[in-house]
Amino acid sequence: MATVILLRHGRSTANGSGVLAGRTPKVGLDDTGRAQARALVERLAGVPLAEVVSSPMLRCKNTVAPLVAERGLTRTVEPRLSEVDYGEWTGRELKDLVKEPLWRVVQAHPSAAVFPGGEGLAGMQARAVAAVREHDARITAEHGDHAVWLLCSHGDVLKSILADALGQHLDAFQRIVVDPASISVVRYTEVRPFVVRVNDHSADLAGVVPPAPKRGRKKRTSSDAEIGGSTGQKGRAG
Repeated sequence: MATVILLRHGRSTANGSGVLAGRTPKVGLDDTGRAQARALVERLAGVPLAEVVSSPMLRCKNTVAPLVAERGLTRTVEPRLSEVDYGEWTGRELKDLVKEPLWRVVQAHPSAAVFPGGEGLAGMQARAVAAVREHDARITAEHGDHAVWLLCSHGDVLKSILADALGQHLDAFQRIVVDPASISVVRYTEVRPFVVRVNDHSADLAGVVPPAPKRGRKKRTSSDAEIGGSTGQKGRAG
């Protein structure tokens, strides 16, 4: 199967406001976020990308725009990768939300959390994981096992995808940190996903590209883990 780069959008105008933006329209990037979007072009310079798939939210569109323009790629919009629908919590200040009884549920038992007038975190994970796995299978079929593609989405959405890839219950997903403009990498195989990187801010991501198969040979991505740990050879997971 292919390798997916999970990119959280750059810092938005809402990230430092103390307000839960959620699906509020027209929330774009701030100055830092725009700089992060421009820097993404250089960070991924050594990574051949088959496709870019993104949440429909403006801040995600803004984040991948310089990369898409530089590479001449088309951005595929995937509604299932959209931000959590926080319902009546949308637009409220975090200092007020922490006083709500539901806040503790979100922290300690997120699989049971359903936002009033919105969706549940379990439902969000189900739609997001289904989307990433379907696109990964499609891109693998179209571009081959050694293809690399980029997915741009939101913090809780990406944390839920990583929790699934790690084999963790959703109730443990708050242990995962995904900063704005950070990159995580998952390589799916027939048996299990391999989580290659999490919350990475490095400038050079060429190391996530799996080695191309030798000429005349078709080698499927192995589902086996390296006993004792990774050997450090490029493209090997363990």
